[in-house]
Amino acid sequence: MRTTWRNASVLAAATVLLGAIPLATLQLRQETQDPRPAPAPDYRAQCSTVVEGSRVTAYCHNPYPAADRVRLHVECDRWWDVDADTAPVLLRPAEYGELTGRCWKEIRSAWVSHQPQRADAGT
Repeated sequence: MRTTWRNASVLAAATVLLGAIPLATLQLRQETQDPRPAPAPDYRAQCSTVVEGSRVTAYCHNPYPAADRVRLHVECDRWWDVDADTAPVLLRPAEYGELTGRCWKEIRSAWVSHQPQRADAGT
């Protein structure tokens, strides 16, 4: 049987198309994979704040296997009253801490900031 040009061109086109399908699938898979590393777990101590008049207390507990530096920030309501931040306190695993702050008059807001420490870092 003799191969004609028409049969040869159809055979070549089929070979190219069948060979391109796995290549296109591979390229699609490569594009959809996220190149970023998975986010590290967020080991933040559990804190609650209690405001009593012009004083605020933050009660923090760290139930995680990594340390966390916590800091209390107090924003006073009066423009002339100085806002305050406490010194950072390192809470190691299973530790508990209390941070206190105050204003001369009313407190507008109070919050705790966290700086989680890596478990493998020397603290």
